[in-house]
Amino acid sequence: MMEKTVPIRSICVYCGSQPGRDPAYIQAGRALGKSIAAHGLRLVYGGGTKGIMGAVAAGVLAHGGKVTGIIPDFLVDMEATRHSLGQLDELIVTKDMHERKHKMFERSDAFVTLPGGIGTLEEIVEIMTWGQLGRHEKPMVFANIGGFWDPMLSLVTHMREEGFIHRGHLVQPMVIPDVDDIVPAILDRDEQQAASKGEAAVISKL
Repeated sequence: MMEKTVPIRSICVYCGSQPGRDPAYIQAGRALGKSIAAHGLRLVYGGGTKGIMGAVAAGVLAHGGKVTGIIPDFLVDMEATRHSLGQLDELIVTKDMHERKHKMFERSDAFVTLPGGIGTLEEIVEIMTWGQLGRHEKPMVFANIGGFWDPMLSLVTHMREEGFIHRGHLVQPMVIPDVDDIVPAILDRDEQQAASKGEAAVISKL
């Protein structure tokens, strides 16, 4: 069954627990956090308080927003400090990565992927896979800071051209280089989807 579509209330952000080499990555994390708070939305993220993860959470909290951190017990001391975790207004500690990812999906109405490593890549690819399988219609965004995701996007295009991405209309993440455009684009996409479904419902009754 397809995940029921609801208005955008929360945004899940996948990103690195390291800062990366380009200062633009941390800056983008803070800016995205600020934008999420400014639009009255909740951040759902992996609970880390270091690297880009910490920058996003700090950006939300510094501007009065709400943050839900979801982190496995074994990562608490690796990706966070217990003092910093106490500043989140909601913290969920899971028993493993599988439970963490499932809870992040359940609590999120859209997904944004900032620069990160293998774990970040794995998270957004799983969400794309679920979209392809018809499990959800939640907006997905690659925050393509400085072209970071270009190699990944080229691979997806290659797989599509070689016939390995079926039902491609269900796998259409937005690619947005300017972090300030991300939240408005998600909200616009949500409004368009709601309007389209409303029209379809009216037509079906004729």
